[in-house]
Amino acid sequence: MSGSQNYINHVALVLDASSSMSHLSGKVVEVADQQIAYLARRSQELEQETRVTVYVFSNQVECVIYDKDVLRMPSLKQLYRAGGMTSLLAATLKSQHELAQTAQLYGDHSFLTFVLTDGQENASHRCPGAPSKDPRALVRAVATMIETQQDNWTLAVLVPDQMGKREAMQYGFPKDNIAVWDATSTRGMEEAGQVIQEATEKFMVGRTKGIRGSRAVFSTGADAVNKDTIAAAGLTAVDPSGYELIPVARETAIREWVVESGHTYRTGCAFYQLSKPEKIQARKRIAVLEKGTDKVYTGPEARTLLGLPDSEVRIRPDHNDDFTIFVQSTSVNRKLIPSTRLLLMV
Repeated sequence: MSGSQNYINHVALVLDASSSMSHLSGKVVEVADQQIAYLARRSQELEQETRVTVYVFSNQVECVIYDKDVLRMPSLKQLYRAGGMTSLLAATLKSQHELAQTAQLYGDHSFLTFVLTDGQENASHRCPGAPSKDPRALVRAVATMIETQQDNWTLAVLVPDQMGKREAMQYGFPKDNIAVWDATSTRGMEEAGQVIQEATEKFMVGRTKGIRGSRAVFSTGADAVNKDTIAAAGLTAVDPSGYELIPVARETAIREWVVESGHTYRTGCAFYQLSKPEKIQARKRIAVLEKGTDKVYTGPEARTLLGLPDSEVRIRPDHNDDFTIFVQSTSVNRKLIPSTRLLLMV
């Protein structure tokens, strides 16, 4: 592929418009419009062409915008109306099959789809245009489609609860491409928008490094943080004389533990181990530790590696045998958790 060829992103939002989404419909439009504005800004900054497709689904699946230049997108205000059942499988199949007919000439094309639902599948077998009236056949069709998608296709889904997550895994969605959102409140919808934005950031930055697709868009686990992705992100190892790793023996405030360990506490010098879901502010630095060697990698690219946007966002630690994530603390009272480690930049 010659260097002069464009990166062309085809980003699709497949939005649940069943009756149960009625109380969120205004917020759905607002979040989708914000996502499109964000895509437009990042496309220009990263010099990538982005084309947006929007599907809405209830008793039937409707494409309301198809492969339109992100810089010319209308608001979804007139295009999103909630009412009806949930044709989740039919919407997933239709969106991917129709997008697969998009020409991929003269450029490095990549497809990223987010399906957002607040409930379980209950109507695809009756949906006009569905490939089968048998619900089990529809599940098999989705699983086969996902299994056979090319490496430049990324399909992610946001579901309302653990039952939805189990169902999505049965449908063949990669487990790290499934996120759970709070479908009961407008705040939950806002947070879902942040999750989508964070995943999109990781995807678009990954494109600049030659990554064409991902089966781990919502992950900080081994699929997202490994030797290859660290190298691709351009992270550099810190000189071992520049940091110290201090075991945490009991629950205590971060400044107190630094001082007790014989060091001077300076704001921002200490990083705590990410061990539970947390909100990470826009200015917080991230460090990544290789467990086998105690090598530490940091720099602005570490935020990029995790897909962290320039705003506060919630992040969770996923299981990773080889790497641990550390987050900069700017508080003197941050409680450290026993049996973790503290990373001190000296």
